[in-house]
Amino acid sequence: DMARVQEELANKVVSASAGGGAVKVEVSGKLEFKKIEIEPEVLKGDDQEMLQDLLIAAVNEGISKAQELAANEMAKVTGNIKIPGMPGLF
Repeated sequence: DMARVQEELANKVVSASAGGGAVKVEVSGKLEFKKIEIEPEVLKGDDQEMLQDLLIAAVNEGISKAQELAANEMAKVTGNIKIPGMPGLF
């Protein structure tokens, strides 16, 4: 069952954004980035630090959501049993 869940997680995607949607990311349940979108008006500006901050915020939110998804899916299989060596993921 765990192998099946891990395979399914590869096909599940969560979305996250920052800056009111100026930067959007999609992350699989296996923590692989599937898409990063940046609104054109953000790229036109010369505030590189703001863009970097937005990317970091969106990426961190995406990772957090993907970890939560993975933990919830694995909990269905393990009955909330903690798996050694995988704190915070399952």
